[in-house]
Amino acid sequence: MKLEGIHHITAITADAQHNVDFYAGVLGLRLVKKTVNQDATSVYHLFYADERGDPGSDITFFEFPGARRGRAGAGMVHRIVWRVAAAEALDFWSDRLRQAGYEAERDGQSLRFEDFEGLGHELLVVRTDDDPLIANHPEIPAELALQGFHAVRAYAEDPAQSRALLEDTLGFAPHGDGWEARGEIRGGLYAYDPSPPQRGLQGAGTVHHVAWASTPAEHESWRERVVSAGAHPTPVIDRFYFRSIYFREPSGVLFEIATIGPGFTIDEPLEHLGEKLSLPPAFEHLRDQVEPTLTPLENPRESWTTR
Repeated sequence: MKLEGIHHITAITADAQHNVDFYAGVLGLRLVKKTVNQDATSVYHLFYADERGDPGSDITFFEFPGARRGRAGAGMVHRIVWRVAAAEALDFWSDRLRQAGYEAERDGQSLRFEDFEGLGHELLVVRTDDDPLIANHPEIPAELALQGFHAVRAYAEDPAQSRALLEDTLGFAPHGDGWEARGEIRGGLYAYDPSPPQRGLQGAGTVHHVAWASTPAEHESWRERVVSAGAHPTPVIDRFYFRSIYFREPSGVLFEIATIGPGFTIDEPLEHLGEKLSLPPAFEHLRDQVEPTLTPLENPRESWTTR
């Protein structure tokens, strides 16, 4: 069995509208699902991805209005690394971010910046045979657009303690300064950096968990492997758009293994993804209770797409 790279990355925001403005408006991702946190249904769960909502490009946010600003520390992901095709893309993004009021630091073939809540991002020129996962945006040429996830970087005090689970249980292969999860379709990297002295604080601008992609047929077997390794995964949870198990790897980062599919078109047509509040069938009875409490969101995509 092989995991098919990164499925999605979930973070926390305190401001859903500002979040949409940045990830859909500035970074040019497509808001592919507007739903609620299934474990706290009074708040949004927003999903951004490529044009089709593919795993491998999907960054998601729980909105907790008024949440304090977080700080990444030991046992937390501190940077999300995206693929771009060429150095020209870094020039483009440096200018675009600056015009939007965000500072970016160029270092050779990479560009680092933070979102409005301090969540760290890096754009990296990557040569790969993986399909580019691109969203349409009128201001961003396809050849310069973000192409999906390349890696996540986490803080760890003793990375060696995670090696056995990553390599022997999850099948990650050593790659550069980290490990790669690569299946038949796609790959994604996982790497550690030394922990800062300050203790981490979960809050706005921090990553909640990183999910790795599994075929549906192998999902239960992955859970059995994790149990056999001495970790403590949750039961399989049906999230409607995919099925999930969660557990912490030895360095403290919360991992999820999520299935590739059914996908976001299970309850919306592709051309209208993310336009309305979507509630999985198990939560539909809460619509009259939940929808009035959620702040209406303006999606910049609506100003240029054909209705």
